[in-house]
Amino acid sequence: MVLEIAVKAAVGAPDILGDCPFSQRALLTLEEKKIPYKSHLINLSDKPQWFLEVNPEGKVPVVKFDDKWVADSDVIVGILEEKYPEPSLATPPEFASVGSKIFPSFVKFLKSKDPNDGSEQALIEELKALDDHLKAHGPFIAGEKISAVDLSLAPKLYHLEVALAHFKNWTIPDKLTHVLNYIKLLFSRESFEKTKAAKEYIIAGWEPKVNA
Repeated sequence: MVLEIAVKAAVGAPDILGDCPFSQRALLTLEEKKIPYKSHLINLSDKPQWFLEVNPEGKVPVVKFDDKWVADSDVIVGILEEKYPEPSLATPPEFASVGSKIFPSFVKFLKSKDPNDGSEQALIEELKALDDHLKAHGPFIAGEKISAVDLSLAPKLYHLEVALAHFKNWTIPDKLTHVLNYIKLLFSRESFEKTKAAKEYIIAGWEPKVNA
């Protein structure tokens, strides 16, 4: 059975996969579990009528399970794990929140207009905590095998890398070797290559938020 998933289309290019990290997380999960799926690309500034009818909140991603469209990447990933237990991507509960503050810290730093507001330092602290964790437990967050927490972090780290390089001329410090190796490991996976948005669409997606 082929699952249907609605994900964000690229800004200004409705036929190309867009820059939503939560959409990519759902797609990565489908790819890693080898579940056949069909994507619907949704232009978020001009949402199709059918999409709003099945999903009045208009958020992406949404996946159709048993004739019902389900939103929220956390919920989607949970259902996929339940319905398609092999290969397992379950994350041990003690590792489930590793790296969870990186994305909000990145967004704060990206939008910051004041170099002395501590937002850069806060992001570095979060990345250092991830580095320490990977040093002790790596190469993935839960050890040798990739799990759901990695698939949640991968798109966010991609956004962080692309957006901060473009808007702030900033890169992850070289001394965080475990994080840098982890990123290489994630980004080189076939599932990631297949589901990532092009860099220009990531930049286009962040542009209005950075200049707000």
